[in-house]
Amino acid sequence: MGKPTGFLEYRRELPAYKPVAVRINDHKEFIESISKIKVEKQAARCMDCGVPFCHSGCPLGNNIPDFNDMVYKDNWKAAYKILASTNNFPEFTGRICPAPCEASCVLAINKEATAIEMIEKNIIERAYKEGWVQPNIPLMRSNKKVAVIGSGPAGLAAASQLNSAGHRVTVFERSDRIGGLLRYGIPDFKLEKTLIDRRLDVMRAAGIEFKTNAYVGKNIGVESVLNDYDALLLSGGSTIPRDVDVKGRELKGVHFAMDFLRQQNERNAGDAIKKEEIILAKDKHVLVIGGGDTGSDCVGTSIRQGARSVLQIELLFQPPKGFNPATPWPQYPAILRTSSSQEEGCEREWSVLTKEFVGDEKGQLKAVRLVDIEWGNDKLKEIEGSKRELDCDLVFLAVGFLHPQYEGLLSDLGVELDERGNVKTHKYATSKVGVFAAGDMRRGQSLVVHAISEGREAARKVDIYLSGSSVLESKEHSLISVVD
Repeated sequence: MGKPTGFLEYRRELPAYKPVAVRINDHKEFIESISKIKVEKQAARCMDCGVPFCHSGCPLGNNIPDFNDMVYKDNWKAAYKILASTNNFPEFTGRICPAPCEASCVLAINKEATAIEMIEKNIIERAYKEGWVQPNIPLMRSNKKVAVIGSGPAGLAAASQLNSAGHRVTVFERSDRIGGLLRYGIPDFKLEKTLIDRRLDVMRAAGIEFKTNAYVGKNIGVESVLNDYDALLLSGGSTIPRDVDVKGRELKGVHFAMDFLRQQNERNAGDAIKKEEIILAKDKHVLVIGGGDTGSDCVGTSIRQGARSVLQIELLFQPPKGFNPATPWPQYPAILRTSSSQEEGCEREWSVLTKEFVGDEKGQLKAVRLVDIEWGNDKLKEIEGSKRELDCDLVFLAVGFLHPQYEGLLSDLGVELDERGNVKTHKYATSKVGVFAAGDMRRGQSLVVHAISEGREAARKVDIYLSGSSVLESKEHSLISVVD
């Protein structure tokens, strides 16, 4: 490493956020820029640690010490090449990944981890600015055609890899715009959609074809796709949300989180909202059920829309604020975290059970009944005397997803499902010859970085199926080369 003592000389430093009073007035990204010199100092904190546990912590197997070293040495172009060799979309992961690599950083044992995610984001932004991000046009084309169904991060990563292997790739997306979860699930204040469009321009220039409003299994026949393409990759995501079995669930004002988030993203893009019921939090008391990232996104969006109050509740108990012995290093720690959205003005409660949604004579939600609980032996018990009723105009259910949609594509293909209801695969191949699956549709609801990794690994298996071998990189190969 260029500066072995860097971790002793510099403290972890991240870019500042715009003040809350400023950033809640729009839906734009609010993280300030940071100087090149400061980024290079942060890269200098990467230790010459011998065994880089950050590799195993990163689902993509990014060569983190190598690109940190290049940043420190002011060789940003080399840093970009190293990063791009394992990560198709650093502009996405550099913004919305929870950075499990940082949890596995050796420095994190007793100090603040290297700011890997921030460095990654600055590398890719510098690469775009300098013109280093160019279409990866293959030198030779095969005579094989691949249909990628679903344009989320897994599908886009697979399409990028398969195109670089020389195959003709067409991505089918049932919505109006390309991007899947990136486009419709992540708020603009975390990921502005111009970043997706910028990447799509590069992919189109490389030869990838995109078809929108192309709902395979509905307005496009499954058999026609099977006949027209040599291989199919299913990457439609886990789209069926988990519901709650609570009295009053049918009331107006109780919504799935993704319906709310999608509408705001469509509104920001200037698209027509196709749902009959327009969901807006302005001047309303909002309850968010679910303490994860999606719930946090509902909090930030509600605040920006002008909610009167926002309460976020979690069924599980509050995690510890500091070290959690149940998840020691290098595991991703189960500790109390406060998101930027939660800092903007919401209340949070843990170990709370929703008992009933209460409506008025018109069927409109007006209140919610809650009760505190305690946990023991993985079972919950209501705490006597803790029942209460709160005024509430909107409820957002952010309690995860169950499995992919079966109707249409999957039922027409007849692929086998696993015990969790996801598409069953062996080495990414489904039970139907020539059909593969990747991402949340295969593994269940997960992180964007896992989806990108899944898309890359599945693309390699598709390439082997079509060509007999593959030169595409895999996570296992990249790790072996680093160790060697």
